[in-house]
Amino acid sequence: MSFQVFGIAVSRGVAIGRAVLVASSRVDVAHYFVATDQLHAEFDRLLRARDAVAQELETLKAELPEDAPHELAALLDVHLMLLHDEAFTGGAGQWIFERHYNAEWALSAQLEVLARQFDEMEDDYLRERKADLEQVVERVLGALAHAQGDAPATVAARDFAGEDPLLLVAADIAPADMIQFKRSVFRGFITDIGGKTSHTAIVARSLDIPAVVGTREASRLIMQDDWVIIDGDAGTVIVNPSPIVLEEYRFRQRQSELERARLARLRHTPAVTLDGEHIELHANIEMPADAEAAVAAGATGVGLFRSEFLFMNREGELPSEDEQFAAYKAAVEAMKGMPVTIRTVDVGADKPLDRLTANELRHEHVLNPAMGLRAIRWSLAEPSMFRQQLRAIYRASAFGKVRLLIPMVAHLSEVRQILETVRKVQQQLTDAGHAYTRVELGVMIEIPAAAVMLPLLLRHVDFVSIGTNDLIQYTLAIDRADEAVAHLYDPWHPAVLQLIHQSIAQARAAGKGVSVCGEMAGDPDFTELLLAMGLRSFSMHPSQIPAVKQRVLRADSQRLAMALTRVLDSEDPRGTADKELASVRAGAPVH
Repeated sequence: MSFQVFGIAVSRGVAIGRAVLVASSRVDVAHYFVATDQLHAEFDRLLRARDAVAQELETLKAELPEDAPHELAALLDVHLMLLHDEAFTGGAGQWIFERHYNAEWALSAQLEVLARQFDEMEDDYLRERKADLEQVVERVLGALAHAQGDAPATVAARDFAGEDPLLLVAADIAPADMIQFKRSVFRGFITDIGGKTSHTAIVARSLDIPAVVGTREASRLIMQDDWVIIDGDAGTVIVNPSPIVLEEYRFRQRQSELERARLARLRHTPAVTLDGEHIELHANIEMPADAEAAVAAGATGVGLFRSEFLFMNREGELPSEDEQFAAYKAAVEAMKGMPVTIRTVDVGADKPLDRLTANELRHEHVLNPAMGLRAIRWSLAEPSMFRQQLRAIYRASAFGKVRLLIPMVAHLSEVRQILETVRKVQQQLTDAGHAYTRVELGVMIEIPAAAVMLPLLLRHVDFVSIGTNDLIQYTLAIDRADEAVAHLYDPWHPAVLQLIHQSIAQARAAGKGVSVCGEMAGDPDFTELLLAMGLRSFSMHPSQIPAVKQRVLRADSQRLAMALTRVLDSEDPRGTADKELASVRAGAPVH
């Protein structure tokens, strides 16, 4: 049966494929793909865990006292029956051998299939056996967790010819899982929760694949292996489409691919406006390997290296100084002399670490983690970790142009602490004989307080980078990952535009560098507006560079600037911008 699910469009385009359900509300497990030569070993790992649970249940049954209620023995028999049912382990085995899922993921996927079957049973007694199934799965997952030494030593992204494309469907996708999925075969994402700048949305845009978030019930309505269409332009998900609808969307998909190929031809064209303004189009990256994609896309530098991704998926163990140094050095060398801006670790809120430090334990249970101990606040609360990261960054500066970016600054006292820590780190490196060069220091403008007090901050830093995602969130008091208020998240809000314009103008007046590294930088709908404000440095995911470059090449920044006041003074900035900037594009006189 065909039906539609509606959500928030966060990454454009069309994706067609089979649904893969992940991270259900029942179980929370690791998700990764297993290499082909390890599939039998992974299935054996599952069987060993099943047998261990079966032995445990048999022992419990044998040790039941004689006066124990008959129902207890019957319950254990039900659990044993479920354990040895072919639909249980055999079904999970199919996920391992056909989809290359790790054992835990395969088990949770099969739980979804079987749980739906129980839900559809008419007999009340049989329907209630779903709870027994969930308990059995939890026991096997526990056995797998206790046998971590048996886990595969290596994992591989799937690359199997001839299989149907896959779309990821989940209640939500944790940042740690997104790292695993980032280089996999998924052609699109669908989540129940999230907004336009939730982590899933950002990663989907960075991968240049369609995504719809905030659907509320997609993971409950869509079943494993359903054929699904993601319309990333309209925010619509079509499940089990008719042949006519499927063909229509396949045509749209081909048109989109042709447009991407056309834009790719611009990669080596300098980004210069019609009136001769040279524009820097930098890249946002998460891992050192991403630097190669940035160079290939024509980026003129890295405007944001999100270093926190080096700290994730490590079972709570922080990366050493040498490990961080090697990562930063690899990125710097890959950029071949172009600048690399490394942001210090920005954990907290929607990007927690696997294991919390003592200070974070206080943070874990706060009501609003977005305003808690995160980003630079966390770094200053963990001075040893902070110095270690700074040493690694400064050591990497010996191999190319490195800039240091500090997230979530709101107080001059924080800047003074940072500067003092930098001096200590420089002295430590000098004493240890490590080479380093001058590293420019910048702060992110993502809290309204920082934008308002920017002239004071500019006395102490070399540049600023405007993080529009958080700036919008904090200015409008909206949790950007909460679909319940996602409709209020508005980059065109007059207050947001005034803060961005004010920040760009003040930085330029002070002779300091200014860039935008938030999602607005990679959205072509904002390119002309930001150029009109005087922005000359944008940073975005490499996949977004061609579309933004096309807008730059067709823009006249002086004429756009003449229309800016009417946009900023308007009660409807978006509508006014569409009218005024379109008029400039058409060559009409600007008054």
